[in-house]
Amino acid sequence: MNSDKPGGRLVWITGASYGLGREVALQLAARGDRVAVSARSADKLKALAGEAPEGRILPYELDVTDRQAVADTVARIEAEQGPIDLALLNAGTHEPVSAGDFNVDTVRTLVELNLMGTANCLEPLLSRFRARGQGHIAIVASVAGYRGLPTSAAYGATKAGLINMAESLKPECDRLGIKLQIVNPGFVRTPLTDKNPFPMPFLMEPEDAAAALIRGLDGNGFEVSFPKRFTWMLKFLRCLPYALYFPMISRATKQ
Repeated sequence: MNSDKPGGRLVWITGASYGLGREVALQLAARGDRVAVSARSADKLKALAGEAPEGRILPYELDVTDRQAVADTVARIEAEQGPIDLALLNAGTHEPVSAGDFNVDTVRTLVELNLMGTANCLEPLLSRFRARGQGHIAIVASVAGYRGLPTSAAYGATKAGLINMAESLKPECDRLGIKLQIVNPGFVRTPLTDKNPFPMPFLMEPEDAAAALIRGLDGNGFEVSFPKRFTWMLKFLRCLPYALYFPMISRATKQ
């Protein structure tokens, strides 16, 4: 372990090469945390590290769909940097899927990355955090997991799965001393949301979304969601009967 490393929490962020994960890494590093960042692109991680003070952002190239590689990377981070204090499991992607172009390969790709990739990370983290009796895990899902939305047949299914997984684990994590949170962002301007063919209300810039996410991580609530006006609207829609929900969502998305 490097005894010359700077102080601050050790945070591990997956899916850190662009968008929300990238901006959270920069803001946490600016606050004084050490941030281990993972993604499949070594070049993008290296460029990200160059934007922060030396030693604050630490690149660890990783494909989270590789279960053994994830376990090895977690072990390597802790061997080189010390115990992980907070893990932000943010790796994921989005591909529009609708009835007109439904494709099993696309669904499988999203399940393997968004859902199983997160599970691959949870396995070594929960094992280590259980042994220590402490730790903080935040899983990035989406408001798309609240209820079915047009073109989100695959993406929304994976995010709904993450929400359910986190809800199922929360009571036991509380007993084990592990802080577990679910992050449900609204629309954030990224290359992924650029694929959406419908209007995106309350679209947030990555910098603003990252600041909101970090405020939520500092708090004690189970769910971190933003922007509040939009997420509360969707929570209301989640309670509607289908006879009201489907006409309303069709009008809202101009389907």
